[in-house]
Amino acid sequence: MGEVSRGARALVVCPDIRGISYDLDSQSRLAEAEGLALAIGIVIAESFVLPVREVRPNLLFGAGQVENIRIACEQNEAELVVIDGALTPIQQRNLEDKLARKVIDRTGLILEIFGERAATAEGRLQVELAHLDYQQSRLVRSWTHLERQRGGFGFLGGPGETQIEADRRMIRQRMGRLRKELEQVRKTRGLHRERRERAPWPVVALVGYTNAGKSTLFNRLTGAEVMAEDLLFATLDPTMRAIALPGVEKAILSDTVGFISDLPTQLVAAFRATLEEVTSADVICHVRDISNPSTGAQKAQVLEVLRDLGVIEEGEASSIPILEIWNKWDQLAPETAEELASQIEGAEDIVALSALTGEGVDSLLERLGEMLTRNAALRTFEVPASDGRRIAWLHAHGEVIEDVAAEEGAATRLITVRLNPKELGQFEALN
Repeated sequence: MGEVSRGARALVVCPDIRGISYDLDSQSRLAEAEGLALAIGIVIAESFVLPVREVRPNLLFGAGQVENIRIACEQNEAELVVIDGALTPIQQRNLEDKLARKVIDRTGLILEIFGERAATAEGRLQVELAHLDYQQSRLVRSWTHLERQRGGFGFLGGPGETQIEADRRMIRQRMGRLRKELEQVRKTRGLHRERRERAPWPVVALVGYTNAGKSTLFNRLTGAEVMAEDLLFATLDPTMRAIALPGVEKAILSDTVGFISDLPTQLVAAFRATLEEVTSADVICHVRDISNPSTGAQKAQVLEVLRDLGVIEEGEASSIPILEIWNKWDQLAPETAEELASQIEGAEDIVALSALTGEGVDSLLERLGEMLTRNAALRTFEVPASDGRRIAWLHAHGEVIEDVAAEEGAATRLITVRLNPKELGQFEALN
């Protein structure tokens, strides 16, 4: 991507445009903008909400407001200005000219995050496609070599093909190739299913709205020092760690990028593609911030994306078991907690906990163990004592109940082990 340098000092400006209806109030939107900036390593020198009574087509803000932004940049030694909104290429270029600093908008910020986060083939292709589309109209602003021109004879079409025209043509060609590659990737989507069948250990994926506490829970379960601050998109790297569960010697826990409100339209496909790894999970944990007043709306958005990914099918049936985790229980008022507890009493697909304090985590581990071993059955295998590979596999992947010599001096061992159908198929494939 290369749009933003980590460690850059930035001014974060949240335009509050009169007449526009926002999902969140201005201070909440400013906090979200700060979270986006921090998520890609930007140092926030100052941030503020700027009321906009009338949108100026050339600058978005009024001349006086632009001058105030410029002064604030100088006072705070800011080299970057982050605008929490969509800027047209003209507005972005003119603001850079007036402020003598790099300017980036919300779409550019989120693209940076997705670029770091995309883990699957489709994810990387979708992010690159979205980035090229974004850059195509901003070549004048963001490319450093635009003054150069390629040779021409001068009497047809002026001085020849300018570098910017050549760059636009190259971008269009690259986007065409990416779309063909994406089509091929979609045709081979079944490979994810095959990968899931081959995976040596069950995979548990954490999904949920940004700031729901996924990374805090991940750290609680794995002991990993994953970045888990009160930030949007705190998780930047595809994070997977091994954990032990009751009845399951080893499972892989995967943390995913958080969902976000008001996602720019051109980034929707890229965002969903970054989540495609979820489709190869054995269990999905939907982490919810149950203390958030908007938790119901957030749940609906998460389920909508899972539906688009094909995890939830017609009739709300899920092809992958989903366990709902009601997190931040410690932040609830006692009467609210009591009321919610009565609602989920006896529910097998909901666990209440606090990732911060650890309350309820043991119940989560037990429930996950039950879900992963639900179809497991006891089986006894007679294995040659010399077949260390198969003996080790049974100990690594199943719950071994007994491992004894078949008889005195025998060259075989009788191993009684609890395996689910998937594990049984994997073991039989070792023969």
